[in-house]
Amino acid sequence: MPQSTAAAKHAPAVKQKKQMRVDILRERLPRIPPEKLNAAQKKAAADITAGPRKDVRGPFVPMMRSPGLTGPTQALGAYIRWGVKVPFRLAEMAGLMAARDWSCQFEWAVHVPHALKGGLHPDTIAALAECRRPEKMKKDEAIVYDFVNELLKNRGVSDPTYARAVKHFGEESVVDLIGVVGYYAMIAMLMNVARTSPPSGMPPLAALPLYSRPLV
Repeated sequence: MPQSTAAAKHAPAVKQKKQMRVDILRERLPRIPPEKLNAAQKKAAADITAGPRKDVRGPFVPMMRSPGLTGPTQALGAYIRWGVKVPFRLAEMAGLMAARDWSCQFEWAVHVPHALKGGLHPDTIAALAECRRPEKMKKDEAIVYDFVNELLKNRGVSDPTYARAVKHFGEESVVDLIGVVGYYAMIAMLMNVARTSPPSGMPPLAALPLYSRPLV
């Protein structure tokens, strides 16, 4: 047997590197063509279009399958966005925390610009994206962070955290704050199941760092 052939026969096998394949998951509940909307869906769509949103987008695209849910939810969403007694900057902060809790790409991408416009510092947003406590927060931001963080992680709020929030904001605003978190959590669940794609050109919400994942 030739020497080269023998050497090749006994040479260690070279492991082939596996290539990672990333597939973009197709939306489960995409926009329904206008001609396929039933009467109830057309009314729900018309109500949204006539309001401040001006168009059916985001969570209301998949939600349109249930016009009975869409109507009350879009009315609640309008109050959450434009009517709550919580300052806009803080409501957006709470919304981002809910979006991060559910890792909802669409919700995060859409609300980061709103939070920045409202005055939330970019470093604070970066910390929220990594589930870190922001290092430099205003007093009211720290109160909201502690309240929402406990609510999301513990499914409740301790007496000291509750008392601090009520003392600073009042009962009505605290109830509104809970409503903000609940609303954004609900639509995050819907869009995660529906695989609603975030707007193009928006930076994606990164996967959680390993240290922030719960131990099992």
